[in-house]
Amino acid sequence: MKASLANGWKAGLATTWTLGKVIFPVTLLVGILRHTPVLDWIIQLIAPLMGLIGLRGEAAIPLVLGNFLNLYAGIAGILTLDLSVKEVFILAVMLSFSHNLIIESTVAAKVGIKLWLILIVRVGLAIISAAVINLVWRGGGEMAQYGFISKSQSHPDGWGEILLDAIGKGVLGIVQLAAIVIPLMIIMQFMKDFGWLKVFSKWMAPVTRFLGMRENTSMTLVAGLTIGLAYGAGVMIQAVKEDGVSYRDLTLAFIFLVSCHAVVEDTLIFVPLGIPVLPLFLIRVITAVLLTVIIAKLWKQPDSSARKEPVHEKEYHSV
Repeated sequence: MKASLANGWKAGLATTWTLGKVIFPVTLLVGILRHTPVLDWIIQLIAPLMGLIGLRGEAAIPLVLGNFLNLYAGIAGILTLDLSVKEVFILAVMLSFSHNLIIESTVAAKVGIKLWLILIVRVGLAIISAAVINLVWRGGGEMAQYGFISKSQSHPDGWGEILLDAIGKGVLGIVQLAAIVIPLMIIMQFMKDFGWLKVFSKWMAPVTRFLGMRENTSMTLVAGLTIGLAYGAGVMIQAVKEDGVSYRDLTLAFIFLVSCHAVVEDTLIFVPLGIPVLPLFLIRVITAVLLTVIIAKLWKQPDSSARKEPVHEKEYHSV
């Protein structure tokens, strides 16, 4: 019992350190950039393209905020605009596929997935889904009625406060990460030591096989589905290191999860925007399943790309 607790605690601290080295500097950089003309310049650059997916130019604001920061920032951007139900729904779908892009994609790359692949899948799904909804849905022209959400937001005054605010957000991000990852690693350690992980993998076997992956990918899928990519990456790193998850299965798992991660939480937060959230949920799940199954069928070569033990030692030695 004590050994499991100690090993889980060590694994949690190690994973927090590994991911914290990514999350803190990125959060700090984005926290500073949001108070510079950089984001405004990006908004002006992509605004003319909004009409191609059924959005007005100013809709670029929540898209940029959501992708550079997180879903909450994107929703805050939506609240500042007078948009139709269709426009808000399109933004919700796009942000569901592509949000917190810098941190989540960087963390995914830390696990071992190609960064360009993550960006292509997430941004591609966001654009394609928006274009399809714009062409298929003829309704939703009425103005969206937002729920009771505060639009007010304090703004730091001066570069000193901006820097402190960015540092505070970075530290808070690591604290939140540790609060989730460390207990999760301890639970996983107990599950492994008592044999529960094998039982759980058998329960998930039909799902993972249907998606074209092996049973040892189950914990990776569950972690991403429930707590998201950034926090779930701790479980993924541990799975690659200890469970022998192959590069093929890891890639398939991430293709599924970039389409459908933290699916309950990320769907429910759109409820106050006055849009139908059930179709939003179904779009994410169906897209993730179809995309993963199709790629798994096409990716027929044997798992010769599975990582060998020396690679694990070298890659995770610092952990």
